[in-house]
Amino acid sequence: MRLAQVRGTVVSTVKDDSLMGVKLLLVQLIDESGVLQSDYEVAADVVGAGVGEWVLVSRGSGARQHQGYHQRPIDAAIIAIVDTVSLDSGPLYDKRQEGY
Repeated sequence: MRLAQVRGTVVSTVKDDSLMGVKLLLVQLIDESGVLQSDYEVAADVVGAGVGEWVLVSRGSGARQHQGYHQRPIDAAIIAIVDTVSLDSGPLYDKRQEGY
């Protein structure tokens, strides 16, 4: 799993039939210091995440383990909305705090 921040939505009117009804979000990966990386990815949202939220992204075959997704061509899925991240040195991210 990787930490990422939701940066936007992806809308596709023409797509594989198995992706009908799947919410797609654009996420930007976050490094161990909490800094946004230059990498972006499109992920299926199974938890109802919104723009600006920190999320956990499962990739590869693990992304297809969510109920109903095992037969879909999905390579990344948002599986959790992050509340806090802490390191030995202290909090890295806290959803309740301003500035994140």
